[in-house]
Amino acid sequence: MTTVSQHTITGLAARADGVTKTFGTGATAVTALNDLTVNVQRGQFTAIMGPSGSGKSTLMHCLAGLDTVDSGEVWIGETRLTGLGDKALADVRRNRVGFIFQQFNLLPTLSAEENITLPLAIASRRPDARWFDTVVEAVGLADRLTHRPSELSGGQQQRVACARALLPKPDVIFADEPTGNLDSRSGGDILRFLRRSVEEFNQTIVMVTHDPNAAAFADRVVFLLDGRLVHELRDPDADDVLDTMKALDALGQDAEPRARA
Repeated sequence: MTTVSQHTITGLAARADGVTKTFGTGATAVTALNDLTVNVQRGQFTAIMGPSGSGKSTLMHCLAGLDTVDSGEVWIGETRLTGLGDKALADVRRNRVGFIFQQFNLLPTLSAEENITLPLAIASRRPDARWFDTVVEAVGLADRLTHRPSELSGGQQQRVACARALLPKPDVIFADEPTGNLDSRSGGDILRFLRRSVEEFNQTIVMVTHDPNAAAFADRVVFLLDGRLVHELRDPDADDVLDTMKALDALGQDAEPRARA
């Protein structure tokens, strides 16, 4: 289901427009996103950062159609997610969006190849053989396709997850702390793959991270504080990201803890 309106902006892969999201009611209510507007450019690598409780994971979940908003609009390309029914949202998540999670989320009884092709199988779509080979080569898994997750290292499992996200050629891949469970070497491999997928395959990546070194792989870093966009960096380096995070931590250290950071 595609809805096109005057709010469509050419070149945007995703957009949150005046979005507010609150958890709970009354005295216990927590405003995770507060009239937030943020754009995600096509073919770019965007990192989302902020102190604990800033709303970064909530923003990603709303952009990806995993959660609804109280007010404002969320778009994936020319499709407005706000107001879509469950079936239409599931269709967007299945065909337009890829996910990479910190916990890998692989099925233990399936081989690496079966895990990679699973989203297409669920959607009753056959993978393009040439594109499958390209993706497998990019993540360096050609000799591991018959292995089950228990036979793979953590880094290899996350590479399976990356290939799984990329194979359907989604509009956007959302990565939630994709290197959080990996050592520095394996994490670097994943980040280099994400960078390569942007530069060579024109993929759009949105990554939530707390790691300045990971954020330095992005084209742009947006910083949240108390559910608002407060700063951004273009072509960031790790030192600039770290300095910004220190400043935001100082601003937010007296704030009440907030749910669903």
